[in-house]
Amino acid sequence: MMLSRRVFGFGAAAIVAMASAPAMAQANLSAEDQAVLREAQTYLTNLTAAQGTFVEIGPNNQRREGRFWLSRPGKMRFEYTSPAGLLVVADGSNVNRYDPRLESFRQVPLAQTPLSTFLARNVRLDQGVRIDRVTRMASGAYAITARDARRPNEGSVILSFAGGRLQEWTITDAQGARTRVQLTTLQPASGLANSLFVLRDPTRRPSRNR
Repeated sequence: MMLSRRVFGFGAAAIVAMASAPAMAQANLSAEDQAVLREAQTYLTNLTAAQGTFVEIGPNNQRREGRFWLSRPGKMRFEYTSPAGLLVVADGSNVNRYDPRLESFRQVPLAQTPLSTFLARNVRLDQGVRIDRVTRMASGAYAITARDARRPNEGSVILSFAGGRLQEWTITDAQGARTRVQLTTLQPASGLANSLFVLRDPTRRPSRNR
């Protein structure tokens, strides 16, 4: 089943709500801001394999928790422990979402989702997105506010970095609803099993040969 951007534009699966688009210069940014963008871009590109935990606070203060695994290029798994069973898996070609409470399975090509930019071999923050603001703090922490260059009215994302790593992101959709995701743990990983990034349709019943 084909999915809209909105279906996968929620919480953890919307880690970077930016789709690919023609290059555009960030002419409104200072040299210091440009340096921050390069630092974030290098960090994200070098985050080739990782795992961790997250807490997600939705628009109505709904709290969700879970674990995630990352294997770039193309693969990521979000496994919710609250509500238990909800899965979002990017397998390199598609993004699959399974909700056992609704017994629903949905699939969309990875290239048509916000995850495509984040899971690319090389993350680019200097093209394909519109940078609205770079906020720098004396502590060295910083935040980047960005949106899809082709669809600027569909919402924005704030990526927050501190202590040399990504700390959290906040997604604001076209209606102004905000979802905040805090990475409670994030660490490099190695030897991640390929099975983590495979999600077949559990709702499909095997056919019987007659």
